[in-house]
Amino acid sequence: MDSLTLLPKVMNLLLDAVCVVDDEGRFIFVSTACERIFGYTPDEMIGRNMIEFVFEEDRERTLQAAAAIMGGQPHPHFENRYVRKDGRVVDIMWSASWSASDRLRLAVARNITELKRVEHTRNALYRISEAAHTSEDLTTLCRHIHQIIDELVPADDFTVALYDEADEQVSFPYLANPQATQPERQSLVPGNPIAEVIRSRQAVLINAPDDGAAGKTAPSTTSEALDWLGVPLLSEQGIMGALVIQTDSGKRRYTEDDKQLLHFISTQVASAIRRKQSEAELFHRAHHDVLTDLPNRALFNDRFDVALARAHREGEQLALLYLDLKDFKHVNDSFGHEVGDQLLRDMAHRLIQCVRESDTVGRMGGDEFTVLLTNILGPEYTGIITDRIRTTIAAPFDIAGQKLTISVSIGVAVYPDQGEDREQLFRQADADMYAVKRQ
Repeated sequence: MDSLTLLPKVMNLLLDAVCVVDDEGRFIFVSTACERIFGYTPDEMIGRNMIEFVFEEDRERTLQAAAAIMGGQPHPHFENRYVRKDGRVVDIMWSASWSASDRLRLAVARNITELKRVEHTRNALYRISEAAHTSEDLTTLCRHIHQIIDELVPADDFTVALYDEADEQVSFPYLANPQATQPERQSLVPGNPIAEVIRSRQAVLINAPDDGAAGKTAPSTTSEALDWLGVPLLSEQGIMGALVIQTDSGKRRYTEDDKQLLHFISTQVASAIRRKQSEAELFHRAHHDVLTDLPNRALFNDRFDVALARAHREGEQLALLYLDLKDFKHVNDSFGHEVGDQLLRDMAHRLIQCVRESDTVGRMGGDEFTVLLTNILGPEYTGIITDRIRTTIAAPFDIAGQKLTISVSIGVAVYPDQGEDREQLFRQADADMYAVKRQ
């Protein structure tokens, strides 16, 4: 067998693809390995411009690299992405040189998709772990995770759904879809793909339009133009919820490989979310009263200082109310501490109903409560609130079959008339409260 006959046979036996491109970028020869890598037969590629097959985001730098090669700079390790005939994106490493006399580019292509997938996955796992430590809250963490996953798998829409097994409700702490409204807590509705992910604890892939998934709807806007992929978020305690991504199926279809990749990464995502939830729970416990769940002294003082700084900056008024329950010890002694504890919880609930969302009710300890009223419209407003509180507290409490009636002494201090810092205002409100008790 002569060399002229042997050469094409050898090139066709290579696992890597051999390509020859003219000075205008058109394929004039491709080896048979191209069909395995790109999905197109040699006849389908020859005569077409190579840039047509390149992933859109990589086209500009691919043309720059081609110009550099034709300028006499060989590229032994150039990487870009190609779109296969079936729509999948593959990572390619090229070794290319230019024959000036023949006006041809000779290139050898190696499919490095799996190597890049492993590399990107390892990097994503590290970045998700890092985000779990550096993110301020759950929303920020989910935003970081969205960015990380979008680099691996297109995720135009990204949803984190958390499942509460106690009431079988799903909440949505993060939803990246500008066209969809933030959904409320939802029950697991049969036929909903998120419910299917959570119930089965298995990943679900829905390719549009011919997926046979009619009737399934996600909590965000969906259409026949969207591919849908959801994976369960699992921890040692069980099912936490689901991670859902969607993309325009005209851009790139989701595949079984995408499903396996996202399922693998979801373990790290679940761990990161669990860590952030634990941090939030610890913070809440450290800054809230265990019995009433009201802000404790530390958190109340922190909010008070922030409000005081804003009032000073904006020229606003604020008021501090200091409350003390009358004869609370008698309730404990007569009916027991369980009734007394429930009375304090009901008291906290009634106080919250008396003020605005922008105000703060706190428990200082024992039977003493505080209320911070921000941006008040003069002392008259404070009088309205104190009267409302007295009236609300005067209504009987129905606890363990007992009708309990209790009253409250309220001391008031207004900024800036009766003090300019927290210590002065607390001292004034405390003194005023004891004056009311003596009366």
